[in-house]
Amino acid sequence: MKGLSRFIYHKLLGWKLIGKFPDLKKYVIIVIPHTSWHDFYIGLLVRGMTGEQINYVGKKELFDSPLGWYFRWTGGAPIDRGKRSNTVDAIVDLFESRDEFRLTIAPEGTRKSVSTLKTGFYYVAKGAGVPIVMVAFDFENKEVRIAEPFYPGDDMDTDMEKIYTYFKGVKGKKPEGSFEP
Repeated sequence: MKGLSRFIYHKLLGWKLIGKFPDLKKYVIIVIPHTSWHDFYIGLLVRGMTGEQINYVGKKELFDSPLGWYFRWTGGAPIDRGKRSNTVDAIVDLFESRDEFRLTIAPEGTRKSVSTLKTGFYYVAKGAGVPIVMVAFDFENKEVRIAEPFYPGDDMDTDMEKIYTYFKGVKGKKPEGSFEP
């Protein structure tokens, strides 16, 4: 799978991978910008090339559907968003219940352009005691850039400024939908 993913990603699509995922079993990955469905297969190719098990969460009902096997196969984990549950706490529980969990989140919360990020990923990382890994999907330069992990500190404003600076100017598949802090 690694060889096929590399061939498609590098040779057919002409993309570069800069950086690497940390040798850690648990962390939160934030991917920005999220402007198109194309982000999904780019992510799957990066996962295939690196061999890392990368996860995402979805509502429990998706996993009970006929496509539930597909969501699990691609790294999905169900969460119950009903019964007055707190999504951040439910995801922290997933981290605590698994030996390995690398959660990918698109913190923009939409494929439209936004100037601020949703902060659930930050609270998940703090609650689970895991680092954040920033990943830029730069369609303009055909690069996926993986930053070094960092643990959220005591000053959320400082941490968010670091995140906003990392993603400033990165263009998604649909540039008009790119994150603009």
